[in-house]
Amino acid sequence: MPDVLERIRGMQSGLRRSEQKIAEVVLKRPHSVVNASVAEVAREAQVSQPTVVRFCRSIGCAGFQDFKLRLAQDLATGTPYVHEEVRPDDPVVDVAAKVLNRSIASLTRVRNHTNPEALEEAVRILAEAQRMEFYGFGASGVVAMDAQNKFFRLGIPCVAYTDFHVQAMSATLLGPNAAALVISHTGRTRELLRSVDLALDSGAKVVALTSGGSPLAEKATVSLLVDVVEDTSMYTPMVSRLAHLAMLDVLQVAVALRRGVNLAESLARSKRPIRERRLGQRG
Repeated sequence: MPDVLERIRGMQSGLRRSEQKIAEVVLKRPHSVVNASVAEVAREAQVSQPTVVRFCRSIGCAGFQDFKLRLAQDLATGTPYVHEEVRPDDPVVDVAAKVLNRSIASLTRVRNHTNPEALEEAVRILAEAQRMEFYGFGASGVVAMDAQNKFFRLGIPCVAYTDFHVQAMSATLLGPNAAALVISHTGRTRELLRSVDLALDSGAKVVALTSGGSPLAEKATVSLLVDVVEDTSMYTPMVSRLAHLAMLDVLQVAVALRRGVNLAESLARSKRPIRERRLGQRG
């Protein structure tokens, strides 16, 4: 069975209203629920105890104890839904804990669910590319620029484009010896998908960092699925941006090893001109 919290979120709209109230409690405070009795969960959700048991069976568990066991396993393995809702009256220290816990859980989730075959293929494509381009808009555009900052140090000609017109024009000129690394949490931005089409038409390979089931994931030569849950309609993407940055670190190190680049030496050499511009420290 999929992660129990993931299953709850997917089934939530189809549950009975009384069971939806239990789902809301579980998704908001999973750590509290895993240590609670059936009576305590029923009281917080304002439903009967038999309704709690019925809810557990509705989501595929044998009963309340089986549900708590599966929930505890989710919490231990870092499911992305391990968070409590940030509230306006939260102390700052609690806000910090909730945001950081969500980021940690999401990175753990990405680690545990990365497809090794897709990762291997993405590294092969990037390692063989004679030129790389990085595409993204908004927060993903910032990630694209970070990708340029990481990969140019390996001696690979590369550039990040965050403007659609420049992106589209450059994509048409990539050719079969180039690769485009495209970053998008939703994978549904029309202009970005057009750039992908143009890159593919030029003969280039496209590696995508995006969510599973998105149009971008379907179009790309290979997709590294970074499935994290966050509401980007209200907040600037946070956990998806961190997950994308972490995957970029993985790709850079793996590509460096594949190409035979001495990463430490290359980074030291690239930093030397910067160090020379710094003022000396006083004794």
